[in-house]
Formats: sequence, structure tokens, C-alpha cells
Amino acid sequence: MAGEASAEVVLDDEGFVAFLDARPLFPGHALLVPRVHRETLVDLDAEMVGPLFGRARRLARAMQDGLDATGSFVACNNRVSQSVPHLHVHVVPRTPKDGLRGFFWPRQRYADDDHRSDVAAALRAALATQPRSW
Repeated sequence: MAGEASAEVVLDDEGFVAFLDARPLFPGHALLVPRVHRETLVDLDAEMVGPLFGRARRLARAMQDGLDATGSFVACNNRVSQSVPHLHVHVVPRTPKDGLRGFFWPRQRYADDDHRSDVAAALRAALATQPRSW
């Protein structure tokens, strides 16, 4: 339940809370969560997306200013690799040569140009059926 585990809170307001990850990639790795329960980013109300990423932006800046990070990595898993079924955004401080490479998993190629085009067409078609408010 919310608030039952101890946490080092770094941002706390009416809609969101951010706290240090218990098993950080680097010191300062924070998890940003909405107070309202939503399992994934897709489930989040459209009007909350901007405020969520506005706060992620503030955290990223704070990592540069407060931790001397050169930049940050901002990521959100949706079901797959999501260890907790509550929307959370990872904001991780980064520096050159910190040891992280790419997206942490093996990259792959499209089978050929036709495969790439087919995947792009499928995404465009799915996007065309979604409301623009997303």
C-alpha cells in the first residue's frame, strides 16, 4: 500500500511523488509516480501526461544541478519488465562513460526494408484510429 514502505522522497506535491530507487543504476536514480493509481502510461488520463513529464523534466534538471550529472535517462516500462503494477517513470542521472550502453538490452535489425516499411505502416494505421487528445 502507498506510504507503507520507507522511502527517500525527493519530490512531493498534490499529484505526484518521486523517491530514490532502492536499487539504483546510479546514486540519484529516482522513481516518479502519480498519486492516482494507473498501471501503465496508456492508462494515465491525457491531462496528466504533461504534468508527469514536466516533473520528470524538473528531476532531470535537478540531477544536473544537484548531482553534477551531465544528463539523464528517462524511461517507463508498460507491463513488460514493470516490476510493480503502478505507473512509474525512472529518471536516472548519467555521465559520459558511466558504463550504461544504449537501452540495456540487445538491439536488432529489421529483416529488410519491406519489413521496416510494414512495421511503420502498421503503427501509422493504429495511430490513425486513436483520439488526437492522446
